[in-house]
Amino acid sequence: MKREKKKKTHIPFRLNMLFLIVFLLFSLLILRLGLLQIVFGEDYKREIERTEDVIVNNPVPRGKMYDRNIKVIVDNEPLNAITYTRSQTTRAREMLETAEKLAQFITKEPDKIRERDRKDFWILKNPEEAEAKITNADRKKVTEGELEEKDLYKLQIERITDEEINSFTKDELEVLAIYREFSSGYALTPQIVKNRNVTEHEFATVSEHLDELPGVGITTDWDRTYSYGNTLKSVLGVVSSSEEGLPSEKLDYYLSLGYSRNDRVGKSYIEAQYENVLQGKKAKMKNVTDKAGNVVLSEVVSEGQRGNDLVLTLDMDLQLAIEEEIERKLIQSKALGNTKFLDRAFVVLIDPRTGEILTMAGKQYTRNKETRKHSITDFALGNITTSYTVGSSVKGATVLTGYQTKAIQPGQIINDTTMRIKNTPPKGSYTNMGPINDLTALKRSSNVYMFKTAIAIGKGNYVPNQPLNLKNPNAFLTIRNSFANFGLGVRTGIDLPNEMVGFKGVETNPGKLMDLAIGQYDTYTPMQLAQYVSTIANGGYRMKPHLVKEIRNSENSNDELGVILEEIRPTVLNKLDMKDSWINRIHEGFEKVAMEPGGTAYKYFAKKKLPYTVAAKTGTAEAFYDGPTKDKYNGLQKTTNLSIVGYAPAANPEVAFAVVVPWANQGKPELTLNKDLAVFAMDTYFELKQKRQEEGGTSSTVELKVDNSDDVIQKQAKVRLSQDND
Repeated sequence: MKREKKKKTHIPFRLNMLFLIVFLLFSLLILRLGLLQIVFGEDYKREIERTEDVIVNNPVPRGKMYDRNIKVIVDNEPLNAITYTRSQTTRAREMLETAEKLAQFITKEPDKIRERDRKDFWILKNPEEAEAKITNADRKKVTEGELEEKDLYKLQIERITDEEINSFTKDELEVLAIYREFSSGYALTPQIVKNRNVTEHEFATVSEHLDELPGVGITTDWDRTYSYGNTLKSVLGVVSSSEEGLPSEKLDYYLSLGYSRNDRVGKSYIEAQYENVLQGKKAKMKNVTDKAGNVVLSEVVSEGQRGNDLVLTLDMDLQLAIEEEIERKLIQSKALGNTKFLDRAFVVLIDPRTGEILTMAGKQYTRNKETRKHSITDFALGNITTSYTVGSSVKGATVLTGYQTKAIQPGQIINDTTMRIKNTPPKGSYTNMGPINDLTALKRSSNVYMFKTAIAIGKGNYVPNQPLNLKNPNAFLTIRNSFANFGLGVRTGIDLPNEMVGFKGVETNPGKLMDLAIGQYDTYTPMQLAQYVSTIANGGYRMKPHLVKEIRNSENSNDELGVILEEIRPTVLNKLDMKDSWINRIHEGFEKVAMEPGGTAYKYFAKKKLPYTVAAKTGTAEAFYDGPTKDKYNGLQKTTNLSIVGYAPAANPEVAFAVVVPWANQGKPELTLNKDLAVFAMDTYFELKQKRQEEGGTSSTVELKVDNSDDVIQKQAKVRLSQDND
């Protein structure tokens, strides 16, 4: 019998292969898990626990401003403030709920709410009604790519009716006003919700309920205060509000310096010019956030420090007294008649040895368009932003230019009689003075002497009743370049922005050259006049005028002034390329104007037997009214500009002055406002000086006299000699 073959089974083999595959897979899995835990475990753990450090800068109060006698001009007033800081994950609905709670504790005026704010708020408050404003056709367009998802919100905004956005109650509008402040801030950056008129009750109540108000906080904010009201307000400048933040025109500039968009910065003049000094070091807060953007830790990095302080060159006692006199004289003069265009006056006092501005006064007579009432406002800024023909005050520069160009010689005699040029009106002085020299020409303010000097500069030959031709085509340029060395017709270099240069006449005929020589063609600012006369007063050095005297540290916690960080030293812009004897001759002529009988300012100074000597030059310019109400009048309206420049004491000048009164007269009686203000300014200056010396205090100016030699002036003033010919 045949034995049957034993059948071989494949089951064990297949099972073994399956076990092997499973084993290998588990081995790979274990290897992978090991790799993840051992090699990448720490990385994944850090990713899960990942946090982000966000540095937030909190603003600090700005630096103060003092006058030269350490009287506070600009300070900071502390304000109770309520803030809101939203996290990176805060939703609009959460902000709305917090705003509704906060509205129960404070009042917030809805005066800044815009129409768009109302529409956004309506959508937030009425989500179902807002959703119903989107049609199926609108959604189909999104599906088909004709519209984007964000366009649906725009459609909702457009379809909200006036009735719907005007349906809010008073309480809802208050919530909206608060919500608006919440939503306008940046993540993790405190946003001011209210800092004006926060009552003690509101402040305390919010403080007690902070745990119910996520993101809401309390702090102390600040506001600029001005110890002297509107005095010099236009020069001191303004600071943006917390709502304004950074000015849009300088947004990128400030952001590049590390500012936040809602930071308050100086917007104009001293506040803007010295922003980097006044701003201070911000307090830094580090917020640690988790992966979801929630703040898990906050800590102070640095406390910050308020801005450093400025000590200005101004003497506020002197400034206030002169401003009051300008106001009084303007009101008094307006009552005399024939002064319908008179609306402003300027007085600048400056130390000719250092360029320190002691007084920068300007007032303007204005009329409110709504109330029709008149008032006098601060216009100190007009000293650098407005210019006028000033008349004979510039004749000192004309004579010196004549010496320098050899058009005339010191002591030269010229016959002052009416000049008659063919086909032009007669030109002359206010009276025929006959043969006079340069000193008498200054003393009595001869126009003809200056006319003939200008003709000589132009290499012309005057023959009565004949045409006048000039052989020197550069005569205008010669005179203007010379005037520029005194500061006339160029920027003075004052430490303020937006300084005006003035206007230069465009006609170049001989008659206009003669007008230029007597200050009746080009226009100059009051500050340029002050720099010009200071250049003569100090022996020929054009000093850069400046308003900031010192920068002081603000680290002291008390009200004491900090240490000096920087002292603004005198700066010479250029030196006149003229002989000392020539300049001394102008000194002599100017002194005759004020101190010798027959001088145009004699009866205002020397005749009153004042306890000081003065050198001066008066000016009267025939002008045309070009003021704010010129459109009311047809054609050019003739008027008269008044000016006077000078310095005192005449032999050793420590103060120089420039007074400009535009559009003063339109007939008789002629005003003497320029001379009256000059006398008052000098009287007040020397009275204050004597009073302070008797009290053992400091004088209103530096007592050290700057030597007029190049070596000494460079050593003591640390000057930089640089030509400034704009």
